[in-house]
Amino acid sequence: MTNLILLGPPGAGKGTQARMLTDQHGLVQLSTGDLLREAVAAGTQAGKAAKEVMQAGGLVSDDIVIAIVNDRLDQPDVANGVIFDGFPRTVAQAEALDELLDNKSMQLDAVVSLEVEDAAMIDRISGRYTCGDCGEGYHDTFKVPAKDGVCDQCGSSEFKRRADDNAATVAERLRAYHAETAPLINYYDAKGVLKRVPAMGDIAEIGNQLSAIAG
Repeated sequence: MTNLILLGPPGAGKGTQARMLTDQHGLVQLSTGDLLREAVAAGTQAGKAAKEVMQAGGLVSDDIVIAIVNDRLDQPDVANGVIFDGFPRTVAQAEALDELLDNKSMQLDAVVSLEVEDAAMIDRISGRYTCGDCGEGYHDTFKVPAKDGVCDQCGSSEFKRRADDNAATVAERLRAYHAETAPLINYYDAKGVLKRVPAMGDIAEIGNQLSAIAG
């Protein structure tokens, strides 16, 4: 079993690399947004609590998120290990995750910090788009479909871009990342599990480094 956390600002490639690790090592990608939607759809106790908060326009509390992660880690498909993508976001969440994993006799094998240059992130994010059907990610420069206008994964010709993938919004999201999430780098470095991977280069080469860490 290999359990990993991927850290990095918006546009660092966490989602893309997590999917590659899933394919190569049989790990389960746990994305906070997906977990919330799944829990709400399943009608679990934590999902019902999340739905009530979300319908009221509030932010789902750490306690609810941890409860949803707890439920997900009890499912049998996580036997080979998991990749936490987008969670934890704060030191408080990291501490709660440590306690949760300890209670389940699980451990984090590595926390990978995808190292990027802020200035380059604006260009990277403003050029990205996804398949409207399967969600596969692409970029105007770094990752284009093998056949123009056709998704490599599912063959769809429907693509979409996020409305908030613009320079001003990206700059604000980077600011929020450094203020709230970057302290996790120091937190996990002190625990001796942090691995730094330069993430400005070729996607496949970055993937090779992550694959080696995953074992």
